[in-house]
Amino acid sequence: MELLGDRWSLLIVRDMMVRGYRTFRQFQRSGEGIATNILADRLRKLEAAGILAAEPAAEDGRSIHYRLTAKGIALAPVLLELLIWGARHEQTDAPCEVIRQMEQNRAAVLAETYRRWQERDPTPILPRFRKPSAPARPRRRKQAKKFRLHPQSPKGRAKP
Repeated sequence: MELLGDRWSLLIVRDMMVRGYRTFRQFQRSGEGIATNILADRLRKLEAAGILAAEPAAEDGRSIHYRLTAKGIALAPVLLELLIWGARHEQTDAPCEVIRQMEQNRAAVLAETYRRWQERDPTPILPRFRKPSAPARPRRRKQAKKFRLHPQSPKGRAKP
């Protein structure tokens, strides 16, 4: 609990695992309101604890990308249960159908999370949710997107 007991550490791990965030800027702009000094401190602590690793970005060696380690990705079952628990007992932006599918397909959600981690695929495991207070945006397609764990893209890779 000392390592992950604070709000920010769990949110950083969640954003890496679920949203595919890898950079300081992505964490900073996540909408959680974390101060830059606290974010830098938590990233250092999580790295020191072996939960994540910092590595130079492949496209620009001056940038740093953060990646969950094997120890960090092992938190996936715990985080999944926390997401489901939170959606059951608190007001969230996650649509009920998404949470219901996660509950009914825990093993598939975890398998997809591990696959994306292993292949270094930063594609978010969950879609972005529209805040209930935000006005609805016009849809480009007539059909609403549904959360699917394994839809196939033209290249055959799974994407939400």
